[in-house]
Amino acid sequence: MIQAPWHYFAMAAMYVVAGVMHFVKPKAYMRIMPRYLPAHKSLVYLSGFAEILLGVLLCFDASKNLAIWGIIAMLSIFLLVHVYMLSSEKAGLNLPKWLLGLRLLLQFGLMYWAYFYLSI
Repeated sequence: MIQAPWHYFAMAAMYVVAGVMHFVKPKAYMRIMPRYLPAHKSLVYLSGFAEILLGVLLCFDASKNLAIWGIIAMLSIFLLVHVYMLSSEKAGLNLPKWLLGLRLLLQFGLMYWAYFYLSI
């Protein structure tokens, strides 16, 4: 098990919980999938599995850096969904554009949060 501050494990737990939610409420995630991507249900489950796996891998010294780079790559791919939500009324879930814009910016904050732990 890795020696790290509590907020590192909070990040790991956040990804595990977020990944589990892909299996608990898959329809919520399918609604925001860009139409040009195929097999929405499969992609929702795949991304949920990836989040769970990466969250668990964060907890071990041997896989920490791999997990961090995996999270950054995954969040980069998720930018497609956030841009699609900004451009599609249906996918935007009737949320204000400013909130969707903040949600998009949050992805970069999450990437930085993961990147920050490469040095520990």
